[in-house]
Amino acid sequence: MKTMHAPSLNRRHCLRLGAAAAVAAFATTRAARAATEGAASAAAAAPAADAPAEQRRFQALDFDWADTARQRPVPVRLYLPEQAAGARVPLVVFSHGIGGSRRGYTWLGQHVARHGIASLHLQHVGSDRTLWGGSIFGLVGRLQTAAQDAEAVARVQDLRFALDTLLAGELAGRIDAERIVAGGHSYGANTTLLAAGARVAREGSVLDLADARIRAAIVISAPPFYGEDEPQRILASVAVPSLHVTATDDVIRIPGYYSGSDDRVKVFEATGSTRKWLAVYEGGSHSMFTDRSTSGGAALNPRVKQATQRLVLAFLQGVFDGDGSALAAWPQQHAALLARFTAQPAA
Repeated sequence: MKTMHAPSLNRRHCLRLGAAAAVAAFATTRAARAATEGAASAAAAAPAADAPAEQRRFQALDFDWADTARQRPVPVRLYLPEQAAGARVPLVVFSHGIGGSRRGYTWLGQHVARHGIASLHLQHVGSDRTLWGGSIFGLVGRLQTAAQDAEAVARVQDLRFALDTLLAGELAGRIDAERIVAGGHSYGANTTLLAAGARVAREGSVLDLADARIRAAIVISAPPFYGEDEPQRILASVAVPSLHVTATDDVIRIPGYYSGSDDRVKVFEATGSTRKWLAVYEGGSHSMFTDRSTSGGAALNPRVKQATQRLVLAFLQGVFDGDGSALAAWPQQHAALLARFTAQPAA
């Protein structure tokens, strides 16, 4: 990991996917963010008119759950596809980047739901969109607080609590508890890796937050774990299949902090999965994978999102059904967008 001098960032207090990563990912005006998220929150209940016939209708359901043991709200949005009576669908549980909410990443959540896979989008109240409220002069402090160890751990506990609640509730009969995948972007990618088995040493002990229900991981724009110079020591214990997505300009750059796109590749290389894939798009940006429609380039952005939708579905098909044909064909179909594609083990 590359860092600039930042005396206020204490390694001892940060799991920090890069506290500062957040500012770069969401460096837009509050009005622009609100407009983007507001438009995204109107979840379509049916496929577009020109959608393939096999695409399904789905519901977008909001739940304001609360973990009383931690005295912490855990709002979620569930994109739930229609299915035949008695049938159960697989599930992706998705964690947002710092400053996000359950209303984000609709381009991915709605897409998998249209293809018969439920998508549960978490909102982490200690590092969500409320960070953008209040005085602008306090923003950096709020972001740094949101990236401390306590919040990083709480985010994984949010994921566990949300799964517990969903699988014990009235919708449990519609979810296949044996086919659950975790995914996330930026800070959410680090949350995903912790839930998938990453282990971080703190004060003489190891934080092991793995959730055995997670069968695979979708890791989008993962920053390094801040202050850790041996990513293999943290990520070698991630044994589930993993899909890593980034871009050559997936860079986090703000005063006191720098994380180049090569950091995303290092996360991939350090992950201990015996089955893992890396897609690196040419160009782009760190926030291209949010619901923002022009970040990374107005022409490139929708093309990358569409390609990533197909990549995620191909990955899930391989994980859930053991059919790797779509994943094997994907890099050739999208070669014009790619700077690199790596499959381990190679096909």
